[in-house]
Amino acid sequence: MTFNFIDKLGDWNPQLFRELKGRLKFFNVLIALTISVVTQLGIFLYQLADFPGKKYLMSGTYCNLSKGYQQQINFLNQSIDQVQQKINLYSGNKNSDLTRVQELKAQLSSLTDKRSNLDDILYQWPCPPDQVNMQLWWQDHWKYIFMTLSVMFVFTLLVSGTYLLISNLAQEERRGTLNFLRLSPQSEASILTGKMLGVPVIIYLMVLAALPLNIWAGISANISVISIFSFYAVLLASCIFFYSNALLFGLISRWFSGFQPWLGSGLVLFFLFISLQTLAYSGDFHNTATWLRLLSPFEMMSYLLPRTNESSLQQLQFFFIPIGKSTFGILAIHLLNYGVCIYWAWQAMKRRFRNPDGAILNKVQSYFLVASYQVIFWGFTLQYYKNYCPSYRRDSSNVCYYDLNYQIGQNWVFIAFFNIVLLFALLVIILPHRQTIQDWARYRHQKISHFQTFWRNSWLQAWILEEKSPALVAISINLAIATTPLIVWIVLAPVLNTHHSNTINWVNDLGRLKAIMAVALFISLMMIYATLAQLMLLMKTHKRAFWAFGTVGAAIFLPPIFLGILGIKPTAYPVAWLFSTFPWAGLEYAASFTIFKALIFELGVIILLNIQLTKQVKLAGESATKALLAGR
Repeated sequence: MTFNFIDKLGDWNPQLFRELKGRLKFFNVLIALTISVVTQLGIFLYQLADFPGKKYLMSGTYCNLSKGYQQQINFLNQSIDQVQQKINLYSGNKNSDLTRVQELKAQLSSLTDKRSNLDDILYQWPCPPDQVNMQLWWQDHWKYIFMTLSVMFVFTLLVSGTYLLISNLAQEERRGTLNFLRLSPQSEASILTGKMLGVPVIIYLMVLAALPLNIWAGISANISVISIFSFYAVLLASCIFFYSNALLFGLISRWFSGFQPWLGSGLVLFFLFISLQTLAYSGDFHNTATWLRLLSPFEMMSYLLPRTNESSLQQLQFFFIPIGKSTFGILAIHLLNYGVCIYWAWQAMKRRFRNPDGAILNKVQSYFLVASYQVIFWGFTLQYYKNYCPSYRRDSSNVCYYDLNYQIGQNWVFIAFFNIVLLFALLVIILPHRQTIQDWARYRHQKISHFQTFWRNSWLQAWILEEKSPALVAISINLAIATTPLIVWIVLAPVLNTHHSNTINWVNDLGRLKAIMAVALFISLMMIYATLAQLMLLMKTHKRAFWAFGTVGAAIFLPPIFLGILGIKPTAYPVAWLFSTFPWAGLEYAASFTIFKALIFELGVIILLNIQLTKQVKLAGESATKALLAGR
C-alpha cells in the first residue's frame, strides 16, 4: 500500500516525490518527532511549575479569599488616611483637645495593627485547598499552552520554512540542477508546488506532531473549535504567502549567493517581531496600513482569546462592511488579503522560473496589479469611524459623527506611501533593458507587417501592451490607475464634509485646485524618474541598472538636500521648492499660478527627455551595417 501511494504521489507531482525521497529518512523523522515531543513536554511542565499546591499563598490570583482580603485592606487604608488627616488637623490647632488627639492616635494604632494582621494573612498564610479555583487555573494553564505553541508554530513555519526554501533554490542554482528543472516537461506550478510541499516537510512533521496538544489546549481554554481552525486556515494561508515570496526572492536574488536564505528569513523574522510589537501597543485598524498588519497571523491569534476578544479588530470594516463582527468575516478578509498577494507572487514566479533574465510581470499584468492593490488600499480606508465630536458635547455618548472626509484625510499619507513604493517597484519590474529594446526596435517592422488593423499597426498599441517596448506609457497608465481614486476624493471632499467646515486634512489646508495640482506634480515627477531610468537602462555599460538607480536617487534626494543645506526654507522661498523634486513643501505658501508654471516646466522636461529617449530607441534599433556606415 505504501509503495502504491508513493507511486501515485510520483505520478501526481514528480518534484514533490523527489523532495520527499531525499528528506524523509528514518533518522530525520526521528529527530523531528523527538524535538516536537520534548518541546511539548517542556512547555507543559513549565506551566505546571505554577501549580497551586499546599504552599499557595492567599494573595494568589486563583485563591477565592484573595479578593475579600484585598477589599478589607483597601478599606483599612482609607480609614487610616482619614484618621491621619484628622490627627494632622488637630495637631496643627493650638486650641485642640489633647484627649481627642490621643484617642485618634489610639484608633490609628488599632487600624494599623489590623492591616498588619491582614497583610500577614494575605501574603504569608497558605490558601485553603478548597478555596483554590482550580477550574480557572487549568483554563489559564491551557490558554498559555495554546498561545505558546501557536507562537512557536508561526515562527517555526514561516522563518524556518522560508530559510529552507531559499537555501534549496540557491543550492539547485549552484549545482546547475535548476536548469534541468526548467527544461523538464513539468509545469511551473507543479515544480514550485512540489518545492513548497516537500522542502519544509520535516518542519511540517514537527508541527503536525504538536497539533493534537494545541487543539486540546485551545478547547480546554474555552476557545471555540471554529475559531481554532480559523486560525489554522490563516496560518496555512500565511505559509503559502511567505513561501511563495520566498521562492520568488530566491529566483530574483541570485547575486546574493550564499547570503540569500539568511536575508530572506531575517526579513520574515523582523516582520513578525514588528507585528508582535504592533499587536501589543496599537489597536487601531481604521487605517490603510491594516492590509499590512493582516499579513501577520498573530492578528488572528489575538482575536481568539476570550479575555481579549473585545478588541478593536471587531470594529474592522472593508468598504464600510463590518467584517470584524464575526469570526467568518475576519477569516474572509485575511484570506482575501493573502489571496491577492499570493496570486501576484505566483504570476511573477511562473514567469521568472522559465526565463531567469526576463521581467517578472508584463505590462498588462502591471495594470491589474496596481488596480487590485487600489481595491485593497481603499477598502481599508473607507470605514465609518467616530472621529468628529463637537467640543461642547464631547462628554456625551451620542454626539460623535462618522466623518468620512476626515477619515480619508488622515489616511492619505498611508495611501501615498504605499502607492509610491508600488510604483517605484514597477519601475524596477517593467522597464526593459537595452538588449530587449534593441530587439523590439530592430524587428518590430517584421511583426507589424502581419497585422491589418490600424490599432495593431499603431505605436500606441506597442507601447501599451508589448512587453519589450519602452514602458513609459505603461507607467503613465499605472499612475492614472493609482491616482484616480485620490483625485475623485479631492473633488468630492467638500460634499463629504457634512458635519463641520474645519476638517483637518490637506485638501482643506491647500484647497481643491492646489491639491489636484499636487497630484499632477507627483505624476509628472514620476514620469521624469521613469524616463531617466529608461534612458540609463539604454546605456551600453553592463552596470546600467546601478546607473539608473543612482541617477533616479540623485534626482530625488540631492535638490532638497542642497536647499536644506543652503537654508532655503519653503515658507520663505516656496518657488525654489516648487522647481525641486520635492515641490509639496512649498505648495501651501505658493500662488496657484506659480504652481501651474512649475507644472508646465516639469512637462517641458518630460517632453525633452522623451525626445531624447525616442532618438536613443531609434539608434538602438538600427542594424549593425547601418550603424557602421553612419559611423556610429
